[in-house]
Amino acid sequence: MTELPRKAVARTARLAALPLGYAGRTAMGMGRRIGGAPAEAVLTEVQQRTAEQLFRTLGELKGGAMKMGQALSILESALPEEVAAPYREQLTRLQDSAPPMSAATVRAVLSAELGRHWRDELVEFDEDPAAAASIGQVHRGRWKDGREVAVKLQYPGAGEALMSDLRQLARVARTFGSLVPGVDVKPLIAEMQERVAEELDYTLEAEAQAQFAAEFEGDPDVLVPHVVTHTSRVLVSEWVESPASLARLIAEGTQEQRDHYGERYIRFLFAGPARVGLLHADPHPGNFRVLPTEDGSLGGLGVVDFGAVARLPERSLPHSIGALLRIASYDDYDDVLTGLRDEGFVKPNIRVDPAELRAYLGPFVEPARTETFRFSREWMRAQFQRIQDPKQPGSTLVLKLNLPPSYLLIHRVWVGSIGVLSQLGAELPFRAILEESLPGFAERA
Repeated sequence: MTELPRKAVARTARLAALPLGYAGRTAMGMGRRIGGAPAEAVLTEVQQRTAEQLFRTLGELKGGAMKMGQALSILESALPEEVAAPYREQLTRLQDSAPPMSAATVRAVLSAELGRHWRDELVEFDEDPAAAASIGQVHRGRWKDGREVAVKLQYPGAGEALMSDLRQLARVARTFGSLVPGVDVKPLIAEMQERVAEELDYTLEAEAQAQFAAEFEGDPDVLVPHVVTHTSRVLVSEWVESPASLARLIAEGTQEQRDHYGERYIRFLFAGPARVGLLHADPHPGNFRVLPTEDGSLGGLGVVDFGAVARLPERSLPHSIGALLRIASYDDYDDVLTGLRDEGFVKPNIRVDPAELRAYLGPFVEPARTETFRFSREWMRAQFQRIQDPKQPGSTLVLKLNLPPSYLLIHRVWVGSIGVLSQLGAELPFRAILEESLPGFAERA
């Protein structure tokens, strides 16, 4: 069962080709520029061709390549429209699917993990996968007690392939940086490398899922399936019947659906720390399933992947996040700067002007200032373009800020979830959600 390692050379070659292709297209673009083509047109063409190769390669590979693609797909709303538009369908598909394992490999994994007589317990099993993830795929089946189940199987050799992909991706990070303005991809890849061991161990995922399932049992807005059985490479959970994921709603949902499910999505992410002591740390929309209702009305969300969680020692998000966001919403950036220094976001020897901080953070705080806010790709894109434009006030502040390690996963979830809300174009009572769910935000000075 070495399906992935056998393909390691080909995988590495295809990933390594990404920067070579980028360099070639850049050289070709420089030639066209010398020949008189407008700079903007040349840049757009290079970006589009690079994006096409990048997204196609990531979509065809498993392991770290697909994981990186999923992370980028969350931030798709930050891409320039002329780059994102031709590949939005590919990005959305990447959030939900990947090439499957062979049926023989699937049976071999089940025999190795559940024993030769695994069909005595898993009495029905569909060999065609229902979904795929970065390190495994999901099949539908029926357990011996009659329950419909989802059987999550880890790809053989996933650990080796994942680490190999991430090392290679770290080397070609500049290619990604050229496509996602304002996003430093290297720390994202480094953080993925640090968390590989946890995500490869389905025992840890089963423990986290069981905690969420127990806490959200009977919740009208969120369904977390109970764990049936597990090993370190196989996880069997109750099946979540759903017509679509949030990724599908991004592509074709009505505005009513986008608003309704967008609110349930962000409320769940904020609720986890206080209710479970865990932060669901993989906010890409393929993990969130729309639940059907008998009368056809809008229902709740099913959450189906708990491989990435942040274990919070205080069983809540840091109080300082809500407090600083509240202060910023009142435009008191002298106090915001003091708070950022106290939390380690601004180091003692770094000089920052509160007015510069206001220019940089102010637009990001906008959703918290009004009763309702409509997230959009245009708004998200404007923020990323603004912070990379050297002519904009506060644009150089990003070079002065520090992200403490304890905030790394929280920051990823925050940015990722805002990216998903922007793709949905959801209009939400965001300030009220923050007051209800974010420690420190509802307090008054």
